[in-house]
Amino acid sequence: MKEITSELEFNNLINRSRQTVIKFVTGWCPDCKRLDMFIGDIIEENQDKDWYQIDKDQFPEIAEKYEVMGIPSLLVFRSGEKLAHLHSANAKTPESVKEFLNTVR
Repeated sequence: MKEITSELEFNNLINRSRQTVIKFVTGWCPDCKRLDMFIGDIIEENQDKDWYQIDKDQFPEIAEKYEVMGIPSLLVFRSGEKLAHLHSANAKTPESVKEFLNTVR
């Protein structure tokens, strides 16, 4: 998963017409490491979406703007609109992430 390195890059990605999933993480987050253990298979199953990650600590203003309070969080965007937000408490199992992605249209 490609790392977002600037606010401009983030804004360009979320404004695409294709669904873009942004994973908000930090380097110190144990639940982020756990998510990394199974997210690869989910990405393979969801190649109709573009996948990126951003470090919440490096871009706190973006996290605040999109109400990312816990990590990891998955946000789905299309054409600049936040379509869905999977909060950290619900991103702990492959099943919960898959169920979340199936609800996003």
